[in-house]
Amino acid sequence: MEFRTIVNIEKPDFEIMPMEKMLFVGSCFADNIGRRFVDNKFNAIVNPYGVMYNPASILHTVERLVKDDREQGQFSPRVVFFTLGTNHIYRLKETGEIVDNCQKRPARLFQEEELSVDQCADYIMKAASLLQTSNPDVRIVLTVSPIRYAKYGYHISQLSKATLLLAAHKCITLTSHTPSAHNISHSSLYYFPAYEIVNDELRDYRFYRQDMIHPSDQAVGYIWERLVETCFSESARRWLSEWKPVNDALNHRPFNPDSEEYKAFMKKTHNRIAELKTLYPELHV
Repeated sequence: MEFRTIVNIEKPDFEIMPMEKMLFVGSCFADNIGRRFVDNKFNAIVNPYGVMYNPASILHTVERLVKDDREQGQFSPRVVFFTLGTNHIYRLKETGEIVDNCQKRPARLFQEEELSVDQCADYIMKAASLLQTSNPDVRIVLTVSPIRYAKYGYHISQLSKATLLLAAHKCITLTSHTPSAHNISHSSLYYFPAYEIVNDELRDYRFYRQDMIHPSDQAVGYIWERLVETCFSESARRWLSEWKPVNDALNHRPFNPDSEEYKAFMKKTHNRIAELKTLYPELHV
């Protein structure tokens, strides 16, 4: 007898490899998932210019990164996650520009607006197109953050999430039916249902933090497990199993760091790291 509904996740036509070059841009949920990749030694950059909640701000981050990459050749990710948090934006009245951070300036200086489905989709597609121009092999994963926005009121928060879900669906559909849309190939976009996993599969406040808004570490860990089983290559899953005991050893806090037992333990750990570096030359510890 089943007591919950399991979200079926379609497998993408790409696989995440060990030490993959990755970029995470979006809400604080992007931070939560992105940090898992960083902790597991993937070559991941997470919100390099701060948390970006709406599709317009996500585009701004991509524009800056692509510009820097063209000028300095620093980073060209193959897998990119866009985590959409809200369709609400803040426009500076004086200039009319959409700001990514109000920087604690008075609220009277800004005008709050809501992006439509079409506007959200357009910003996403422009960001995806820029990334593909920089790297034709890039794969972009769209997700909608399950974090609700209490300041809007929960009804308005749900309307915001619905707008983002429709925008993500439009982007996927558009590239499926019109592969040349925004010069984006069909295989470049993929939707991962993090929002649905929290709301349809977990569906219980025990999977939330004390504020009853943010998913708990357990919920994030479960989403990570679903992501691993769906999107990771066999070699990437093998890497996770090889790295975990080493990572646990590095994070161990000994009672007596000067003891011979602990010194021997750390020597064994560093020897294992050296072995892993021969197997994974891209590993940086």
